[in-house]
Amino acid sequence: MAQNTLSGVIAAVATAVDETGAPDAARSVKLARFLLDTGCDGLNVLGTTGEATSFSLEQRRAVMTAYKQAGLPLDRLMVGTGAAAAADAVALTRHAAELGFAGALILPPFYYKGVPDDGLAAYIDTIVKTTADQPIPIYLYHFPPQSGLPWHVKLIARLLEGHKGRIVGCKDSSGDMAYARQAASIAPDFKVFPSTEAVLIEARSGIFAGCISATANLNADLCQRAWTSGDAAALDAAVMIRKLFDGKPLVSGVKATLAHIHNDPAWARVAPPLAAFSAADRTHAVAGYDATRAKRVA
Repeated sequence: MAQNTLSGVIAAVATAVDETGAPDAARSVKLARFLLDTGCDGLNVLGTTGEATSFSLEQRRAVMTAYKQAGLPLDRLMVGTGAAAAADAVALTRHAAELGFAGALILPPFYYKGVPDDGLAAYIDTIVKTTADQPIPIYLYHFPPQSGLPWHVKLIARLLEGHKGRIVGCKDSSGDMAYARQAASIAPDFKVFPSTEAVLIEARSGIFAGCISATANLNADLCQRAWTSGDAAALDAAVMIRKLFDGKPLVSGVKATLAHIHNDPAWARVAPPLAAFSAADRTHAVAGYDATRAKRVA
């Protein structure tokens, strides 16, 4: 089994799409390499920012394979393998393990709402048991506003007890820091990654393993300065960039800004059902991004 080594600044890396809305592997790999070279300790591939649930099973497998074939360091990458159908989650998790990803990030099965913890436990049981021959570390993806289902702290503790060594961490995108701290206290080696870079200096104390952030696609260098040296000015600038997207569609906003940063309009494309960032919002985000870079980066 891969070692539980993921920590620090992790970008929830965007997935480029082509004119048909299918994944564009070449652009995606290029961005991944750029981020790993300019501040990211690791990447979360095919998460929410990566539009995973907008792609078919085969498309998701193909994106994973492209990362492997490009020679990217998979020991620094976790990949989203959750799906509404347990069989699909098993297939994706198995593929991730075969390729050598450092971890599988698993959303709860998100169609049926209000299901009991017993049902969620059975879903994880299925994935764990059917991937036991290649036991990739599992990270739980807690994002109730999007998935409609929480990984309750008591359920996490139950899963840790029932599947020792397999359930190693959690990405918490709830925005509820009380939950994040409670989850982090379940076990000394249980790694919790809040979804905002705003926690990075606090995380240096060891309470959190780092962050997994969508906007680390845009500010990874600033995040890394905060993480490695406690640079408060760099963190302030990173958070200012994140706040440019408050109240706006985050995924399309990140991708529109990537198009500006990399001078590549194709990055602004999103897969259905997402819609492109509006022209007015793009103008605001790009101006704010450039101004923050000009004023705050030494």
